[in-house]
Amino acid sequence: MAAAHARAGDDFDALIARFDPSALRVPHDRALVRLVGGDGAECDVIVRANGARRAAGRSYARPDAVLSAGTQTWAKLGRDLSTGMAAYRSGHLRIKGSLHIGVGFLAATAAAPEATRLRMLQTKTRLGTVSTLVAGAGPPVLMLHGLGATKASFLPTVAALAPRHRCIAIDLPGFGDSDKPLFASYNPAFFARWITALLDSMDIDRADVIGHSMGGRAAIELGLRHPDRVDRLALMMPSLAWRRNREWAALLRLVRPELGMLQITPRPVVERFMDWLIPEGENHWVATAKDEFLRSFLTPSGRAAFYAAGRHIYLEAPEGPHGFWPRLRELSVRSMFIWGRQDRLVPRAFRRHVAEMVPAARHVELNCGHVPQLEAPRELHEAIERFLG
Repeated sequence: MAAAHARAGDDFDALIARFDPSALRVPHDRALVRLVGGDGAECDVIVRANGARRAAGRSYARPDAVLSAGTQTWAKLGRDLSTGMAAYRSGHLRIKGSLHIGVGFLAATAAAPEATRLRMLQTKTRLGTVSTLVAGAGPPVLMLHGLGATKASFLPTVAALAPRHRCIAIDLPGFGDSDKPLFASYNPAFFARWITALLDSMDIDRADVIGHSMGGRAAIELGLRHPDRVDRLALMMPSLAWRRNREWAALLRLVRPELGMLQITPRPVVERFMDWLIPEGENHWVATAKDEFLRSFLTPSGRAAFYAAGRHIYLEAPEGPHGFWPRLRELSVRSMFIWGRQDRLVPRAFRRHVAEMVPAARHVELNCGHVPQLEAPRELHEAIERFLG
């Protein structure tokens, strides 16, 4: 056992020695990563802006991320660090806690070319800090997640598109590791302002945009307000204004989302909702998506942002001079709408209304629920690749 622990320690040290701080920007400039081997070996790593070092012993502080793998996997990582993300995608290496820090640690210890390597960054804009996952080279593709999710929900999409595109998955403000202004509106116009500020900070004039659910609605708003910044929109089950009667609208208008600073909803209820939204399957990405949701939702500012954004989705006016559907007629950006045949949140019946307002848009139906990048990744990414050309 002592020999096995020594070998694991050598493998851990090999990773730490090759850590590149430019690939990982940690929030608050410090993070604790715990590496766990299948033989019980452990190593705590302190990550700072200028590098990483092994802690003197086991820290009793709660780690920001825990990376667990078997002895053989750690040995492979020690010899060939380019296998790190492959081991994670295959499920041979597990990450608990912050995906930003856990995946970022893998990226920072990988032997990938500088131009295409995966990086976890904190990007400062004129409005605030946006957490980004960047990988690949080529035409830029911006990825906007759904309500309660984070940029980690696009890890399968980044893996699929990075060989031909510069992928930029972001935590929208209010979610993940991005800033969470307390009294912000968290409506599509708010998100569109932050997205344009991010594009400016990254010196990107135009980009293709992939938006999922709430992120799809934010992408539509970006296309309506700033069509000069968008080449194409791939909209995965975008949240659209309800056309039927909203029986709780009057009551919900009286409720302030800042009440989310208090934990009103018991955690088991939240977990059951996630199980209903994303049914369990063999894909380990599902557990990852649920962990990321809970990590953000269980913070006071994250809950306030979640409730504010969800409140707007429910209350958005469908008709009238500033209503969603009349405005949708003005969408001139080339667009593809993706619908799930088993989607419980955004029914594909919306397709008929979208086709009426945007006749030039493409439509794709997939045999999945609300999260196609987890439930039908191959079909989704083939459709997106065809659309992006």
